[in-house]
Amino acid sequence: MKIILSNQCVSLYGSLGSGFGYSIQRQRNGFFSKRNSKGKVPPDGHWRFIVACAELAKNGLHISDVQVSHDELYIALTEAGKFVAAMRVLHHGVLTQRKLTYNAADIINLKITFGI
Repeated sequence: MKIILSNQCVSLYGSLGSGFGYSIQRQRNGFFSKRNSKGKVPPDGHWRFIVACAELAKNGLHISDVQVSHDELYIALTEAGKFVAAMRVLHHGVLTQRKLTYNAADIINLKITFGI
């Protein structure tokens, strides 16, 4: 997942909180989510991290948007046991090629639509 910083934020890296198993890492071409190599990652940690970043983007203070591929989102939802939502992402991404990348608004809409 690519994390797009707001104009007020020059840099952002590290953990957003405990229990996700994911953190933000700076790479040459931007900021991205990274699975922690040490420690335990809960089954829904990836999904919750994506949602946390999307909600931060909604506030617009540090993060302005996120870009998540349909593949990564499908895996995160499947790991979290959110199979109906995962199948919708799979359908829109692989089968119909209508939605290959999701942004923060899409993530929040998905969360509300499926009550997850």
